Parts: sequence; C-alpha cells; structure tokens
Amino acid sequence: MKINPQDCHALGPLSLRCQRDGPHDAETNMQVRRRIRPLIIEEKKTMKNVLIINAHQFFEGISGGKLNSTLAGVIRQEMAARGYGVKETYIEQGYDVQGEVDKHLWADIIILQSPVFWFGMPWIYKKYVDEVFTAGMFQQRFLSGDGRTREDPRKQYGSGGKMHGKQYMLSLTWNAPRAAFGDAGQMLFEGKTVDDVFVSNTANYRFCGVEVLPSFSCFDVMKQPDVAGAIEELRGHLDAIFDPVASPLPQVESKMDEALTSP
Repeated sequence: MKINPQDCHALGPLSLRCQRDGPHDAETNMQVRRRIRPLIIEEKKTMKNVLIINAHQFFEGISGGKLNSTLAGVIRQEMAARGYGVKETYIEQGYDVQGEVDKHLWADIIILQSPVFWFGMPWIYKKYVDEVFTAGMFQQRFLSGDGRTREDPRKQYGSGGKMHGKQYMLSLTWNAPRAAFGDAGQMLFEGKTVDDVFVSNTANYRFCGVEVLPSFSCFDVMKQPDVAGAIEELRGHLDAIFDPVASPLPQVESKMDEALTSP
C-alpha cells in the first residue's frame, strides 16, 4: 500500500519513512491517511513545548541586551537539542496579547530570561503580565478565579488555577554577587535566596496552577562578568532539571509498517 509524496508532509518526522513508497491511487491514499492519522496524533501527544520570554529592556550605557540574548539563545539551543518544541517572545520587539495567551497554553514549560532592574523586572514585563494574564483570566483559560467563591469563601486563596502540569523557570542577570544571597550576615537580603526575592514574580504563575522550578542566576555581571562560565553553569542547570523528550518514533514506525502493508 502506497501514499502520495504530497501527503507525507502531514507526517512530520515520519515523512521520510513514507516518501519511499511512492504514489498510489486516491482511494488507497485515503485508506492510508485514515490508518496513519492516529499514529501522528500519538506522536504529537508525546511532544513537549517550551516558551522562552526575553524581558530585556534597553538602557543606554547600562543594559545593551547582549548577555540576555546570549542566555536566551543557549536556552533555545539546549531545549531544542532535548527534543522540545520552542517558541520565543522578545517583549521589547512587540507582541500580540492573544498570541501570548495561546503560547502559554501551548507551552509545557515557560522560561523567563530577564535582567534585574532595581530588584525586579523591567517595566515592560509588568505591562506584559498585566495584559496577557488579565486576558487569560477574562477568558477563563489561565484560571477560573482566586479559588474562593461567595458561597464558600473558606476555600484556599490561589487555588483557582487552570494551568496545572505546566512549569515556570526564571533565568536572571544580576549586578549583585552570588555572596549577597543565602547568607544571614548580608545586610540587604538578610539570608534570602533569589527565589525568595522573586516570589512576587513567580506567584503570578503559581496563582494559575503552574509549578515553579528553581531559578538560574548569572551574578556580578557589571564588575566581574564571566559569560563563558555563566553559559556552562546555565547548561548544567538545564541538564539537572529537564530530561530529553522520549521519542515514540520507533514504536510509531512499527505501527506504520503494519498500516502500510495491511490490505
């Protein structure tokens, strides 16, 4: 049983397996498509997707954006190499609010790459969150509410999220040195970790039901920059958290052989 080469494009990674069989009649092609469609769906279900958001904002003489672009590129390369589908948003270059809602729903993992400006994100990121998360809330796609109801206000605040199963990770660039965190003797943060300092950021996602992963930080970028070291450390961080996506291709190809050879 054979299938037209133009029909093979719908098979994604299976297209090469399909193309070698060459063309056949329309009725046979339809039969093959019916048999293969569940296999394509099975393969797509195993895919994992990651959305990388670059929140960098340009400030002359302070923040040119090269480091954050470099780290976002490393994340893109590493996740693609692990078999993840990747989409990106560079906030400063503009975005469509509905498109960003859809990207969040598409993604299994959301990674925010951002410089730290005055102990928070650049203001364009706050605008992005207000627009995208509010749209997701009104559409009842990110959350159904805060978890409580007027009938039962005792329900736990923050339990109304609808994005369970997704994960969120911060990747940050700091002027602050590593030593400023996790040390009760440090006068500014008094023992707080980076994750403690950025709880107001991660709470947005936790409020929507997303699991928050340990953050990554590139420290002391103004006085003691070490870009090569930061890249290696970031790769190690990603390697420790994210497993490669297991491909079902061998199993699917076996089933495809059966579909193509059966009468």
